[in-house]
Amino acid sequence: METETSYVKRSQRDYSLSFKLQVVGEIERGAISVKSAQRQYGIQGNATVINWLRKYGNFDWENKTPSHMSKTPEQKIMELEAKVKLLEKQKSFLEHQAQVSDKKAVIFDMMIDLAEKEYQIEIRKNSCPEQSKPSYNKKRQP
Repeated sequence: METETSYVKRSQRDYSLSFKLQVVGEIERGAISVKSAQRQYGIQGNATVINWLRKYGNFDWENKTPSHMSKTPEQKIMELEAKVKLLEKQKSFLEHQAQVSDKKAVIFDMMIDLAEKEYQIEIRKNSCPEQSKPSYNKKRQP
């Protein structure tokens, strides 16, 4: 007697690591396809199972080879060169972001100076040096 698998709506937070590994294992063994896994387990996102395969599976998606196969020196060099390019791109982006944030800080300081001068109010707090000392360092006098 066959029982129908009913569709159960699931949320993203609902998937445990063991569940993900189970689905990936079944797909890699060839027991089920990606689409049938989605239908069978009620996985909503089209790319969810594929992302699990990329993250937890034994297939190297960049080089299109199983990850347990050894890579040639040329493949390793190409992989490292790609990583270097990515890191250089990230570095230049972060340097640009740092320059932008430095410029913003200067502009905000100028705006505060202008507002203090224009409205004749103190916006910046000037704390006394004694306030920065911890209170337990003060000696009590009898």
